[in-house]
Amino acid sequence: MISTAQLTVNRLFLWRVSLIAGLGGILYGFDMGIIAAALIFVRSTFSLSTQMEEIVVSVVLVGSMAGALVGGVLADRSGRRATLLWGGSLFIGGSILAPLSPNVFILIVARALLGVAIGFTSVTAPIYVSELAPPRSRGMLIGLYQFALTGGIALADLAGYWLASEHAWRWMFGLGAIPALLFFILVLTVPESPRWLVAHGRSTEAEIVLGSYADQAGAGMLLADIRASLTVGMDKRWGALWTPNMRKALFVAVGFTVLQQVTGINTIIYYGPQIFALAGIGSDKNAIFATLLVAVVNVLATIIALVLVDRVGRKPLLYWGVGGMTLSLFLLAYAFHNQALLGSSLGFVATACLMVYITCFAFSMGPIAWIIVAEVFPLRLRGRGVAAATLGSGAANTIVSLTFLSLIKAAGNTATFCMYGAFCILTLFFVRFVMPETKGRELESISAESPSLAP
Repeated sequence: MISTAQLTVNRLFLWRVSLIAGLGGILYGFDMGIIAAALIFVRSTFSLSTQMEEIVVSVVLVGSMAGALVGGVLADRSGRRATLLWGGSLFIGGSILAPLSPNVFILIVARALLGVAIGFTSVTAPIYVSELAPPRSRGMLIGLYQFALTGGIALADLAGYWLASEHAWRWMFGLGAIPALLFFILVLTVPESPRWLVAHGRSTEAEIVLGSYADQAGAGMLLADIRASLTVGMDKRWGALWTPNMRKALFVAVGFTVLQQVTGINTIIYYGPQIFALAGIGSDKNAIFATLLVAVVNVLATIIALVLVDRVGRKPLLYWGVGGMTLSLFLLAYAFHNQALLGSSLGFVATACLMVYITCFAFSMGPIAWIIVAEVFPLRLRGRGVAAATLGSGAANTIVSLTFLSLIKAAGNTATFCMYGAFCILTLFFVRFVMPETKGRELESISAESPSLAP
């Protein structure tokens, strides 16, 4: 294995590649987040029922699951860069079709296309960055994807707030075409993953890529390490994820991404204005503004993870973050239970609780889920492994988004947020007893095939 102390890398190159891959995260965040504001006006334009609202929101997630399955195969077969380009093309198509929708069914098709694009990029971007980054800064560079995602959500909420007075939901969707086109153009400027190139017998090209960001000695060591990790060839069977030496990695990756969703994060992203309306914030524009404030906090708090994840480790940040999420959700549930007592101050209390919740999520579960997913699988199965985790995340996200409004109606605000708090407690046990600490370890050493994959 490579001694990271001996490895000299061109950090400017790595930052450029990471930021370009991160632009896919901006698109993910924008197309997920824009529905929070747009749905208010789409609902009235097309006279949507509660169930149809939930479908318009969740069809993106169904598309992302399909995109994750196809994208995982494509990333292993055609390359990380090619898959990102396909994702960029679909982002452009969906962003153009959505604002032109004459009815809700065409809008659903457009949102499904955007979901497939999200599946492609969310599977591929963390893998791509993880295969380029040195161990000492891998967590931070992969975390840039989550930082970009939170930035995309904030941009979506800003666009929603800016266009809310005109009820211009078509412009809200259409603005996504600008970063989509930029992403496609910029991906054309980056190289293929050297690990993928070696795995497909293109070692000369891999050596050129490695030489573009490492010195000669470092590039040689990296190439030797990649070749050593490929003594077992690329495995193209989905069933290989179920073999005894892969089950632990699969359980860690899928289990944690599912928990990331069922702790309730996307109820705020998708239904933030409705939650604030339940708390007594009256106008649509004010509710969207409150959602924007939460999104800005989400961006700023993600910086904490970027700074600390490679210094203090993954698990300590998760203990603090998930603990804070748990407390804030139960306080929010308590506030809704005592709505009559709090009166007009409920809106302030709800905003404060959600800001604490989103802060804690942003420096813990948000980025660390995708860091862990990109780290725990060996190269020969990394594309399919990350696809499986993305599929699990998408399935859980779909269930949450399809049931949130119905749960609020059936069980009430207090019970709904208590349920999400209970999932946070379950997450703490998962982190303590199941998840490995991967800080500073060589990528090839972190897999279920290694006895060192332990909590």
